[in-house]
Amino acid sequence: DELGEEHMRTGALIVYTSADSVFQIAAHEDIVPVAELHRICEIARALLDPYNVGRVIARPFVGPGAGHFVRTYNRKDFSMPPPSATVLDAIAAAGQPVVGIGKIPDIYCNRGITENIHTEGNRDGMAKTKEAMARVDRGLIMTNLVDFDMLYGHRRDPAGYYQCLVDFDEDLGGLREAVRADGDLVIITADHGNDPTMPGTDHTREHVPVLAFGPKSAAGKDLSTRASFADIGATVAEALGVSRPAFGKSFLSTLLA
Repeated sequence: DELGEEHMRTGALIVYTSADSVFQIAAHEDIVPVAELHRICEIARALLDPYNVGRVIARPFVGPGAGHFVRTYNRKDFSMPPPSATVLDAIAAAGQPVVGIGKIPDIYCNRGITENIHTEGNRDGMAKTKEAMARVDRGLIMTNLVDFDMLYGHRRDPAGYYQCLVDFDEDLGGLREAVRADGDLVIITADHGNDPTMPGTDHTREHVPVLAFGPKSAAGKDLSTRASFADIGATVAEALGVSRPAFGKSFLSTLLA
């Protein structure tokens, strides 16, 4: 809203950052075509590699003017490559599929990803997750639900966030019905807080949830406050029988106890 009309008039890119390690470039799709914005971000990525900036993010938007601009799902992240092998690499090396849904492949520079699926929002992401579950026998399906972050958390929209939670809860019911009895495991978490009632637009610092369930998991087990987000990777590695990462402690035994 602040800079969009000047951008449309001059063609100058909107460049900004936030509290996390990102360099973001926004442009109206009618002024800078999406493919050109992605090319610009690739150039910025190369310039920022020596500084270990985590991601360069293309932020395309549309709309006629201030108050009516909206981001599109043509966002793309250009990430620093993981510094060493990840659990995704180990799963793929073991011959198991790793399906990245939403922006997951971008986050990992497509490392260890065997299938890349684009989404158009949370509900589309949940539908495509169910589709993948129906055909993946053993492997990892990793989905990012971007609307909580992009549309409601950063925009500080509590009413929209509430409805987004209601929609997710409804879709989660269908996903639970798709969980198979031979050992499927679902883990729901977040990579950061994004309280829509806080001032500002940056990430917020509350603890994130870790909820896990599957046909073989015990009901009502407390996973406790984990020491590291890496515990999820360690749990996935143990569940799929691949080499465990150097960081993190699996909670799979707690789930199955």
